Amino acid sequence: MVLNNIEKLLEKYENGETSLKEEQVLKNYFSSDTVAPHLETYKPMFDYFLVNQQEQFTKDVPLKTKRTFNYKWISVAAVTVLMLGVYFGKSFTNTNDLGTYEDPQLALNEVTKSLEMISKSFNKGTSTVGYLNEVNKGTSTLGYLNEIENATRIIFKN
Repeated sequence: MVLNNIEKLLEKYENGETSLKEEQVLKNYFSSDTVAPHLETYKPMFDYFLVNQQEQFTKDVPLKTKRTFNYKWISVAAVTVLMLGVYFGKSFTNTNDLGTYEDPQLALNEVTKSLEMISKSFNKGTSTVGYLNEVNKGTSTLGYLNEIENATRIIFKN
């Protein structure tokens, strides 16, 4: 009679129709030493369930998460501020003032002043590099010394 009851409970268990009390009856039956030989295949499964039921999780679970600061958004904000600054900065400047002169003679005088200033600066710069001509003379003298050295090699080699 008990074996019939266990077989019916197993059939209900396989169909997923058992209650917790009926499952506990099955666990108790398969944990005992008197299991019918044709039901021995179910014993390891129910033994596993008993062992698994006693396992406990021992690791700590952190409940607070670290807040990480996302630096990508700072760069996006900085680029946005720069672009707005450039856009609105150009719109407030007077674009009609191109630096032109109405009087041609006045324009010629300003250009002449600018070119004279550039010429003075250029002449000043070239006067400070005048010593390079002396360096060129020295290197040409070294060229003559190389010819003398070649001649002495030929003489002493023979």
